[in-house]
Amino acid sequence: MNLLDFLFPKSCLECGKSGKYLCSSCVEKVLDGNFDKNNFAIFKYKGVIRKAIISLKYKFATDIVDELIEICVDRLKSSKFHNVCLVPIPLYKLRENFRGFNQAELLGEKLAKKLNWEFIPDLLIRNKNTISQVGLKGLSRRSNLFGVFSVRSPYIQYTKYNILIFDDVYTTGSTINEAKKVLLEAGFKKIYSLTIAR
Repeated sequence: MNLLDFLFPKSCLECGKSGKYLCSSCVEKVLDGNFDKNNFAIFKYKGVIRKAIISLKYKFATDIVDELIEICVDRLKSSKFHNVCLVPIPLYKLRENFRGFNQAELLGEKLAKKLNWEFIPDLLIRNKNTISQVGLKGLSRRSNLFGVFSVRSPYIQYTKYNILIFDDVYTTGSTINEAKKVLLEAGFKKIYSLTIAR
């Protein structure tokens, strides 16, 4: 145990058990998987995973990242994904500057490295700032994201890869679907999505 862990011991965000932010028993309760043929979520968005994502996004608790990635890699080692290029959903620059990081990029880079996947953080460009999707319903979510993404053209050589759009949470699919649309228009053929939770 290092001095920092001794002074500030880790405890599970859900049950309070000491040792880790994400204890194995709480993680087991929220495991998920394919929910259709093109979309995959590792966990349900509740319990310890919901608390971890909220802590990362809104409390800037980046020390949770390594634990979260460790359990995600363990779940994905035997996945069906091959010849994959991981593409994180981008944040608008003002929002990223305020937060100090893009959680999808931060998590995605570590995940891709551990699984030996290609990683292109800037294949998708976010063209405009949008209001938060939280609280918006159906049509409002889709119209909020209309035309928000474009594809950076020098990456056309990556059309040979299976593109795996990556984000932290899949709610209605509006963000993922808008990203898929512009990638299809740019000539990418096989596009899937992977999220930490849904």
